[in-house]
Amino acid sequence: MNRFDKIAAPQEMIDGFGRRIDYVRISVTDRCDFRCRYCMAEKMQFLPRRDLMTLEEIVELADIFIARGVKRIRLTGGEPLVRKDVDKLIGWLGERVGEGLDELTLTTNGSQLARHAEGLAAAGVKRINVSLDTRDPDRFFYLTRGASLAQVLDGIAAARRAGIAIKINMVGLKGVNEGEVADMVRWCDAEGQDLTLIETMPLGEVEQDRTQYYLPLDRVRDRLVDTFGLTPSPHRTGGPARYWQSPDLDIRVGFITPLSGNFCDGCNRIRVAATGTVFGCLGHEQKVELREALREGGAAHVDALLDRLLAGKPRGHEFDLSKKAPALARHMSTTGG
Repeated sequence: MNRFDKIAAPQEMIDGFGRRIDYVRISVTDRCDFRCRYCMAEKMQFLPRRDLMTLEEIVELADIFIARGVKRIRLTGGEPLVRKDVDKLIGWLGERVGEGLDELTLTTNGSQLARHAEGLAAAGVKRINVSLDTRDPDRFFYLTRGASLAQVLDGIAAARRAGIAIKINMVGLKGVNEGEVADMVRWCDAEGQDLTLIETMPLGEVEQDRTQYYLPLDRVRDRLVDTFGLTPSPHRTGGPARYWQSPDLDIRVGFITPLSGNFCDGCNRIRVAATGTVFGCLGHEQKVELREALREGGAAHVDALLDRLLAGKPRGHEFDLSKKAPALARHMSTTGG
C-alpha cells in the first residue's frame, strides 16, 4: 500500500491566477544561531517550543501536500539544523522522495553542516543552499554578530565530501559586501558551486535602516557582465532566480530581485511557518492556520483551509524600501524564507 492511500485525492493546488503550487517551504524553527544585521534584531524573542508543530505533524502535513501534487519540499528556519532531532525529520521526509516527492532540500547558514552532512546525504538530500554573504572573516563576524566563518566553510566542505551539491546564496549589501561579488563568483566557480545574489527584503524590525543596505542587483549584474561576459541563461528551477552564464565560468549566477525586478508572476510556492501558519506570499499577511486544523479535523480540514488560502493568494508582493517601516512586522525567520 502506498503511504498516500489513506489520504483522499483532492485537486492539485492551483491558485486564483492559475498558478500550480508544487513547491512548499517548511520552517522547522524560527530560531537561528546567527543574528544577521539585515535579517534579525540583536535581541530576538523566539517562540516557545510548545507553539511549534511536532516533527510528526510536519511529516503529516508534508504527506497532505504531496498528495496534492507538491513535488519539492525545502526545509528552512531560522536555521533548520538547530532544531532538536531534525535528523529524524529529514530521514522521515527522505523516505517520501521517489514516492510522490521529487526532491527534499534545505537552506542553511552552514554552522551545523559539518555534523549533519552525512545524515543529509543518507536521507536523499542531493543539494542544499548555504547563505554566505562574505568570505572575509572580520566582515562575517560583524554581519552575523559573532559567528565563525571557518565553521561555515568547514560545513560546506563536509557537505561536498558527502556528495551534496552546494549553491551559495549571497545577499547584496551596499557599502558592505558589494566589492566582494566578483571574488565570490570566482570562488564559487573554483569550488563548483552555483551562486545566487539576492536583494535585501523589508521584513521585520531591525536596529538599522535597511535603505542603507539596499543594493540594486541590476547594477551588480552590469558589472559582472563587463567582468565575466555574462549572458542570460535559459535555465529555470521553478524559483524566482533568473540565471546568467559565461563561457569563462562553469557555474551559473542567479539574481533574485524582489525590489528592482518583481518575480511573482510565476510563483509556484507557499510557505509553512514552524507554528503551522501557512502564508500564500512572503510579502503579505494572507494566511491560514493548519496546526489546529490538523489536530482537530485531519486532512479534510487542512485541505479546506488550503483551498481558502489558494483562492486568496496574492498575485505578488508589494515591497517598498522607500517606506521607513518594514513591509511586514514578521521577520524572515518567522516565515521560513
